Amino acid sequence: MEIHPTPEQEELIRRAIEAGRFESAEDAVKEALRLWEQRERDAALAEFRATLDAAETSIGRGEGIPITLRSMRDLAADVKRRGRTRVARASAQR
Repeated sequence: MEIHPTPEQEELIRRAIEAGRFESAEDAVKEALRLWEQRERDAALAEFRATLDAAETSIGRGEGIPITLRSMRDLAADVKRRGRTRVARASAQR
């Protein structure tokens, strides 16, 4: 893979190397990618937390369902039934 930074980015990298923050342009790019990965993880975590907050709010309004052995078995049976229906439809269309 080749990466072509803009002239401004090249200058930023050059100055960072001259200042001793990085030993090479490759090190600067690796750090940028590490920060990007961290930002992506942080965004995913924030999204998960928002979903969790919404779920807790929903439960607080009484919209949740109790999780019991029976409800889990019913859910599993429903998922299996829907899966079998999809497979049967796909097979019939071939």
